[in-house]
Amino acid sequence: MNRFAQPLAALVCGTLFGFGLALSGMLDPARVQGFLDLFGAWDPSLIFVLGGAVMVAMAGMLLVKRMRQPVFGEVFHIPTNRRIDLPLVLGSAVFGIGWGLGGFCPGPALSALSMGYLTPLVFVIAMVAGMVFHDRVLAGRI
Repeated sequence: MNRFAQPLAALVCGTLFGFGLALSGMLDPARVQGFLDLFGAWDPSLIFVLGGAVMVAMAGMLLVKRMRQPVFGEVFHIPTNRRIDLPLVLGSAVFGIGWGLGGFCPGPALSALSMGYLTPLVFVIAMVAGMVFHDRVLAGRI
């Protein structure tokens, strides 16, 4: 395999993903928070984005099940743990709280950096700090 093929494929896929996030409105924290505010002024417009993402993910998983190996890799890295345990619940809660407070999840936050605003930069710095804190302090203790 060409050593540039995998990074190039990642760049193309990431750019396409970021473009899709921008086109769908996922880079606007106010719109995302409006979607998450079920008991306030709920904005249901992102439900079509959610439905579209689920359909694309389902099609991708069906394709993966039919392939013997990835096009640019040795093996698929698919999670095998099916337990719902404390780390999963805590991580999901922290993710949801961060998403609701900031209006970003990791993909849109990284994509929004390209727009040059301060808010996504602050979010990404906090996200990376949380990831480093988990990796260096909490991993294996929860």
